[in-house]
Amino acid sequence: MAATDGTRGKKRSGGVRRGRPSGSRSSGSRAGTRNTGGAPIVRRGTVRLQHEVARRIRAGHPWVYREAVGSRLSRMKAGSPVELVDWDGDFVGRGFYDGETAIAIRVMTRDPGDEIGPELVAKRVREAILLRRRILDWERYECMRIINAEADGLPAIVVERYGSHLVVQLYTEAVSKLRDPLYDALAAELSPAAIYEQRRFKPLSGAAPRSGAELVRGGPAPVEIEVREGDLKFWVDVTAPLATGLFADLREGRRVTSCWAKDRRVLNLFSYTGSISVYAVHGGATAITAVDVAARAHARARRNFALNGIDPEGPEHIVGDTFKVLARFAERKRQFDMVVIDPPAFASASRGGKTWSAVKDYRELIAASLEVLSPGGVLIAASSTRRISQSDFDMTLAEGAARARTWLRIVNRLSLPRDFPVLPAFPEGNYLKFAIAIRD
Repeated sequence: MAATDGTRGKKRSGGVRRGRPSGSRSSGSRAGTRNTGGAPIVRRGTVRLQHEVARRIRAGHPWVYREAVGSRLSRMKAGSPVELVDWDGDFVGRGFYDGETAIAIRVMTRDPGDEIGPELVAKRVREAILLRRRILDWERYECMRIINAEADGLPAIVVERYGSHLVVQLYTEAVSKLRDPLYDALAAELSPAAIYEQRRFKPLSGAAPRSGAELVRGGPAPVEIEVREGDLKFWVDVTAPLATGLFADLREGRRVTSCWAKDRRVLNLFSYTGSISVYAVHGGATAITAVDVAARAHARARRNFALNGIDPEGPEHIVGDTFKVLARFAERKRQFDMVVIDPPAFASASRGGKTWSAVKDYRELIAASLEVLSPGGVLIAASSTRRISQSDFDMTLAEGAARARTWLRIVNRLSLPRDFPVLPAFPEGNYLKFAIAIRD
């Protein structure tokens, strides 16, 4: 997270005035901190950074927050190129202005020879696809992330592959100028049957559109597409407004769930389209109980069971609010050997419209789940929101266990799979928390 100094730079012929202003190093400053004042613009389209911030950008952090630059860039058009220099005027990086989100500048390159345009986009696409072909079996894993935004040098752009179809997620309108070069490069490298676009813009107002994915290249996709993941198969909908039905970032979590499921009665909360349940049955679970607020999610889950040769009516599918279902199980003293928790960050948790929040409600969810987990049972807990840090996640598990008058021991952790690379200087990119714990 990058911040800039509040002192305006002075212009002179040839660039930025040399030398350090008095007090230019702010005590305790770090990228993204709340730095007062605006960013000094030394020439049009150029922002001068504090020494510490320039160091972090050079190390690979890709963001400069709006609160760090104030209103000094507000007249720029979204997507306009911005050059970043250090206090001595030396080149640090080049990015583009984001006119909508809390991130003011998204850094795209640290090479002064790179210009932001079609050639750079095509290069980044080629490199990203080559990396995935090296680290993941392209034939056995048809659901994968082939461009992971900042980690692949294409900020605010995510591309996922579902068989011969691609789904592009755009997180800001500022990348609109890169859309056509992006789609040209994807078509040239992969010859997909279709490319669909999801617009996940998050303006400062907090509002975001939820319209269906738009077909931008190729022909219309079927309502459902079958994709392979190792030894299993799943139905996905690439035209959906947000989720296709299979989350690529939980691939390793699904595999580990299968390993722990043998001879256990499994309770799958927020079960969605049943991929975790399918893996649990594949791993030898003796019984599956799946809970989700949406009946249509269970319908998709049954289709996924059938696709893998599993009796779709074998698992118990319960439509209802997770907390109410857990309370009913506890009252009836119903127990499970393994409980899997993979909730969304925010969602309607009941037909009554109650909103589930991972930040506020996870602790209570852990406590309620442990009430129905047998002693010595396995708790698998996941969180995919950046709003919860790893330490906060662990404390949530601990406090939830304390409320249930027991305790947990974490025996394994997982992070993002290989097709979700993370920049060392950008810990925000490593958003997934996934723990396997044993109940006392």
